[in-house]
Amino acid sequence: MKLQQRIDLLVQLGDHMRSGEPAWMEAKELASYRNGWFLPEFVDRAASAVADNLLDRSELERAALDLNIPDERALPLTVGIVMAGNIPMVGFHDLLCAWLSGHRQIIKTSTRDNVLIPHLVDMMKAWEPEVGDWIESREQLKGCDAYIATGSNNTARYFEKYFARFPHIIRRNRTSIAILDGTETGEELAALADDIQTYFGLGCRNVTQVFVPENYDFIPLVDALKRYGHLMDSHKYKNNVDYNLALHILNNKFYMSSGEIILVEDASPFSPIGQLNYQFYKTRQEALDGIDPEILQCLVGKGALPFGQAQRPGLRDYADGVDTLAFLQGL
Repeated sequence: MKLQQRIDLLVQLGDHMRSGEPAWMEAKELASYRNGWFLPEFVDRAASAVADNLLDRSELERAALDLNIPDERALPLTVGIVMAGNIPMVGFHDLLCAWLSGHRQIIKTSTRDNVLIPHLVDMMKAWEPEVGDWIESREQLKGCDAYIATGSNNTARYFEKYFARFPHIIRRNRTSIAILDGTETGEELAALADDIQTYFGLGCRNVTQVFVPENYDFIPLVDALKRYGHLMDSHKYKNNVDYNLALHILNNKFYMSSGEIILVEDASPFSPIGQLNYQFYKTRQEALDGIDPEILQCLVGKGALPFGQAQRPGLRDYADGVDTLAFLQGL
């Protein structure tokens, strides 16, 4: 298929996701039913981010031009894609990149997110049957020329072993961190609450640790986090909060709470579900020096990614900082 045809189908997907068509509404409802972590509001938010930020025609055309993606690829390869399922449609960006680049792809969706992306692929096939020759779903990804796989640090070791002989991108555990200086407005803290609590904090772009200056007043932050009090209506999330709270009480560890999330002083950038870790700093440079770039997905705050934007990545905001389109173009 020619490049413009591929772009047109992606733009049509974005229109479909904004349309409220019955088939799309049913797919979103089914995704929420099958996975208790996929609240309808989070599925809607993910769909909006994909449609508005990833499927914009001008951005797609600009990316294709910048990377000199050919109108038709003379020798298309087959790319195997292992998708994560921690947040809704998190694997769609890889599918988009492979499709835009003009390579064939075989995808394996996560069992936790096996409704939304298959629905979008089925829609593309309904509009253009030839799509079936370019996107295939399988449980086992054998016979591919290159691989893109996303998983935990543990699964990444297996991916490295299995795919060692092929060009590959292997993604591991990452998270996001915010640096506060104490001058944040109520609106900025409310936006930070979105960065922390959207998708229950399960994404690599969720802020799981904040650096704050010594003598920081936590009350405005705690108040801002209360806007997500409704998350406690989810028994899965509430069980995690109650469990972590019980651990801190039993261990006589100091904590703060807004009711729906626990704040704990902890050096780990990774926090359990329902908890936000924090650390104090004397200077901003000290905070920056305390961040391991190997685990950092996003740095949020003044002078970095604006508050509230962590969960709205653009087309060329690549996971792990690896340019997926450039990788595919270079195969």
